Amino acid sequence: MRIETSAGSAEVELDKPRSPKFLLLLTHGSGGGVEAKDLLAVRDCAVELGGAVARVVQPYRVAGRRAPGVVRTQDAAWLEIVAALRKKVRSVPLIQGGRSNGARVVCRTAVEVDAKGVVALSFPLHPPGKPEKTRREELLAASRSVDVVVVNGARDPFGIPDPADAAEVSVVPGQPHSFRSGFDLIIGTVEPWLRRWAATE
Repeated sequence: MRIETSAGSAEVELDKPRSPKFLLLLTHGSGGGVEAKDLLAVRDCAVELGGAVARVVQPYRVAGRRAPGVVRTQDAAWLEIVAALRKKVRSVPLIQGGRSNGARVVCRTAVEVDAKGVVALSFPLHPPGKPEKTRREELLAASRSVDVVVVNGARDPFGIPDPADAAEVSVVPGQPHSFRSGFDLIIGTVEPWLRRWAATE
């Protein structure tokens, strides 16, 4: 389906059971898509638990751009996407998830959309080689109020958040920013939280 936003059209793949226990929104990294293997693994886990899952291609990617542009514009469009999807899947807990740049978006907006939890895959703590340009405050924007689960690769050049800055920080051995393996460890981390959040309806 398409959702029109102030930044252009978003495209959404929605897996929705008859009586969903929760709604999980998943979105991509800056130059990636919603077919990333870690996003699909989390999607499959959530569907097995009875959740509705919306994989969102943000407007800048639909338009063919690789860079998300201004944070304010990106977040405003995301809020519009969330509002539209909440009309399609009502009265269940909302969980936000994303990888890389998408993890930044869902952390920045989690409180405003009243998310019950956040799944942050490959949260990019800083640009490669520039630890002084930290994005820790974006993570804390969510984790001060919402349970945030972070899963990063041990060899991620974008850095790994401090365990104290989230409800859980799981590190997948040997993996770079884009996971090539370790999906069982990702699901082993995320699945108990999805169960917990599903029980808060």
